[in-house]
Amino acid sequence: MALGTATVGGWVIYQNSYDLHEQRVTIAGAAQPLHGVLALPDHGEGPFGLVVFVHGDGPQNATGETFYRPMWEAFAAAGYASLSWDKPGINGAPGSWLDQSMDDRAAETHAAIRWARARTEIDPHRVGVWGASQAGWVLPKVAAQDPTLQFMIAVSPAINWLRQGRYNTIAELTEQRADAAEVQAALARRETTLTLLERNASFAEVEAAGITDITARRWRFIQSNYTADATADLVQVQIPVLLVLAAHDLNVDIADTERTYRAVLPEQGQLQVQHYRDARHSLVRKSIEDSAVLSYLVAVAAPRQLFADGFLGDQARFIGDIDAR
Repeated sequence: MALGTATVGGWVIYQNSYDLHEQRVTIAGAAQPLHGVLALPDHGEGPFGLVVFVHGDGPQNATGETFYRPMWEAFAAAGYASLSWDKPGINGAPGSWLDQSMDDRAAETHAAIRWARARTEIDPHRVGVWGASQAGWVLPKVAAQDPTLQFMIAVSPAINWLRQGRYNTIAELTEQRADAAEVQAALARRETTLTLLERNASFAEVEAAGITDITARRWRFIQSNYTADATADLVQVQIPVLLVLAAHDLNVDIADTERTYRAVLPEQGQLQVQHYRDARHSLVRKSIEDSAVLSYLVAVAAPRQLFADGFLGDQARFIGDIDAR
């Protein structure tokens, strides 16, 4: 029994070890210092290219709760370092992510890029951005304002905040097999919320309207961001873009996203689109994410296997192809 336990423990340690050298760093130049992780390749000599990671929604730490490490390793194999940071207010980082607008998030990303380009380990001419979900409103701003970036990888991004919310409401209820009356009631609650947003209602008014599934700070965050739409920024993006879409995405209408990206990035060869059939919004395999037990076991014992087939390698090949040009 002891030998078996040791063998399992050794396997878990092996599976959670990565060909990376991680450094905790403090990134100056933003509205407040950012507490980050710079993940450098374990092999090869710098200066390395760099992928700057931009989080989706929620209180995320620099490693994305370790979710990013398999991606960092895949990028490292292609000769790229990765940079990410704790959202403001997470892990003791100053500030609060709930006080940020999408413009604020773009500004801190610019600050991180400037900081990284000044480091000797990083090739300032080989820097690109990666972002998931809510980062779909941040990356286009950053890329439009900094045409010297080499690439943008957008994973499960939405186009319009309000359309995304409506789609998510209907998609989740449909998967839960809600009846038509439940769907209509949920949409009516959304309309009430939108009316409150449009007249800049206080949180007391929100509570008086019977909306109980939101906090005061989250309400302020939504007030700052509910008009977000990526289209105008995307039109100005001139760098290569990889758009990553999951077939079973309940958060984002992938048809709307792909249609918009193709319409506003028409230059030959600028846009690549990758679809993953067995994937949820997070690009975790649907067959895994739909089981809480399986999700935990795979995350612990084989974290690289969480992702849809090809996801890790396709991103690394994308930036490798850009280098080859």
